[in-house]
Amino acid sequence: MARKKSGLTFYQKEKRISNEKMKEIGEWLFLAVVAILLACVLVYSLGLRTSIVGASMEPELTNGQEVLIDRIIYNFINPRKGDVVVFKPNGNENAHYYVKRVVGVPGDTVRIENGVLILNGESMEDLFSERIEDAGVAKEEIVLAEDEYFLMGDNCNNSEDSRSANIGNVNKEAIVGKAWFHMASERKGLGRIK
Repeated sequence: MARKKSGLTFYQKEKRISNEKMKEIGEWLFLAVVAILLACVLVYSLGLRTSIVGASMEPELTNGQEVLIDRIIYNFINPRKGDVVVFKPNGNENAHYYVKRVVGVPGDTVRIENGVLILNGESMEDLFSERIEDAGVAKEEIVLAEDEYFLMGDNCNNSEDSRSANIGNVNKEAIVGKAWFHMASERKGLGRIK
């Protein structure tokens, strides 16, 4: 008589990956690739950041505060009045980034008279919280050519901007992008730039 083996025996089943599992894995891989591509586009377009140097944009932006720059938007649209833009003065790649507000766009006439910005013959007295002490090159009427912008700091009496002869009107090619988000500072939290 033959003796039976006592104890437990385990049979290993051959494991197969079903078509449903393969489809699910494929979907996850596709989503991962799309997420990586989207992240690369966002980092390229919005990944640039710079620090504010000086008090020229107070009270909106303060010295040392970091801002994120949208480098793609001006490939599709032109800067508009009120936009806060980042540029290199005269396209100088060795200069630090300047952050200023657009007050004049191509075709506008700009002049500063009696401490008030005159834009296309209209007084912009309420644009700045104080009278402009130094008109600079804008004491004479300036007509902005195609692709030229007149930029000023919000704190106009503590700003080197388009009124300065060494900066002047800023060409669109010198504009790196639009400042769209600022990091927290001692006085302010995170937020979009107005």
